[in-house]
Amino acid sequence: MEEVIKLPQTVEKPKIKKRVRVPAYNPKQELIKRQRNVKNLTVLGENDASVKLLEDLVFGAEDELVERLIEDKQGASLLDDDDEDEGDLDDPEVESEAHLKVPLAKKAAWVDDDDERMEEVDMSHRFRKYLTKGEAESKMTKQKLQQRMTEQFQKSMGGKPTWAEVKVKKSKKKGDDSEEDEDEDDDDDLLRKTGNFVAASETLPSGTLRVKKCLHANSARPCSDQLTTVQFHPSAQVVMTAGLDQSISLFQVDGRTNPKIQSIHLERFPIHKAQFSRDGESVVATGVKNKMFYMYDMMEGRVVPVFSVRGLKQASVREFSVSPEGDSLLLSGNDGYLHVLKLKTKEVVQSLKINGSVSGVAFSPDGSNVFAQSEEGEVYVWDMRSSRCVNKFADDGCVKGTSIATSRNGQYLACGSQSGVVNVYSQQDCLTSANPRPLKTLMNLVTPVTSLAFNPASEILAMASQNEDEALRLVHLPSLTVFSNFPITTKKKYIHRTSCLDFSPHSGFFSLANNKGDALLTRLLHYKDF
Repeated sequence: MEEVIKLPQTVEKPKIKKRVRVPAYNPKQELIKRQRNVKNLTVLGENDASVKLLEDLVFGAEDELVERLIEDKQGASLLDDDDEDEGDLDDPEVESEAHLKVPLAKKAAWVDDDDERMEEVDMSHRFRKYLTKGEAESKMTKQKLQQRMTEQFQKSMGGKPTWAEVKVKKSKKKGDDSEEDEDEDDDDDLLRKTGNFVAASETLPSGTLRVKKCLHANSARPCSDQLTTVQFHPSAQVVMTAGLDQSISLFQVDGRTNPKIQSIHLERFPIHKAQFSRDGESVVATGVKNKMFYMYDMMEGRVVPVFSVRGLKQASVREFSVSPEGDSLLLSGNDGYLHVLKLKTKEVVQSLKINGSVSGVAFSPDGSNVFAQSEEGEVYVWDMRSSRCVNKFADDGCVKGTSIATSRNGQYLACGSQSGVVNVYSQQDCLTSANPRPLKTLMNLVTPVTSLAFNPASEILAMASQNEDEALRLVHLPSLTVFSNFPITTKKKYIHRTSCLDFSPHSGFFSLANNKGDALLTRLLHYKDF
């Protein structure tokens, strides 16, 4: 029993070691210890210069080491490749000292002992069998397998990829161009970031159009009868509606509530057409059967009736267009007449005549030319400065013309016909050629094309017919193809019969007026501005 008791006592003693406590640092004792070590080395005959250097490195001669590193940085490097130094390395003492000056290479964070072993890998496995070049290679060392996999990868990639190449940055000379540095900086910035580097295209893509249905533009005051006009203000975020209910309304466009700004009522005057002036400060409105028309001054809030026009001899005034300069109106009269009316004097200063009846007119972007379409399917090009017809051509395949429109960039001219066909021409060809060929013939409608409108960016053509429900299409002009997802398909009829079309100043919104008294509003998501 006494021996059993003594055994745990002997075991407990080494566990409770007081040596765990680190003794306080005593510089005197440390110095004595160093001197003793130096004497022992001297006795053993280790007088090599490398011993002292090794001692300084081991026992922490930090001050001397820092001074030496500073001197090396300012002068020669630790590894001097000059011929003189190579000659000095023949001395064993200098060689040992030089080896000590070489900085130690960084060690790997993890070392797997199995990697050092030259073990052979079984190549009969189905995942490695394709790497063999014959039946003799049933086994392969790890190093050879790694080399074979590298060769196989480079073969499949058509060579060594650039990202796998180790590039050594060399110091640039003063005379080098700075463009290379900028390119490298751009590459480095690209690799430091994550995210979507593919920006949205500035040009409108074809195929499908990203759209969003919004609240009706006139939801704050719906029209009780057919809506005949919808138009966006040329500079403000405002839309105007007018219709057979004898009223003109202005709404602020935000896509959510579209609050009403103002509404005016014209007694016993069903509105056939209303348009903003070019500066957006007034509105011109014509009636269905009236010779008179109204001008609404929005700045002063005055409605001015124009009962008669000097030099105008016709029973009614219905169709008109505002000139790009904004100082005149082009009235479509009877028997093929076109009258130029000055807004300031309210008098006709110029009259033009075409064969047949006028079915539509359109100004060129600069206002120098007018394209007048007749019901017989002919298009007349008039020079407004000289009052001369400079060209005339027949709309290809047209029996009866119904509408015409020009793009703002001066590139396209669209002509609609009673059969539902829309021909898209080059404006330049229409000015010079007696028989221009259409760039594209669009046959997506089967009833008379009554409305045509280009968006301000000249990338979309809207065409519609008021003779049939849902008869509306949007055309992608760069490719001259129709967007497949417009109009938006719903269970119930959404568009109904379209009487007027318009785009906002920067194509952000598209609106149409229908026979139900609604001004449908659609957000075109490709365009960021109103």
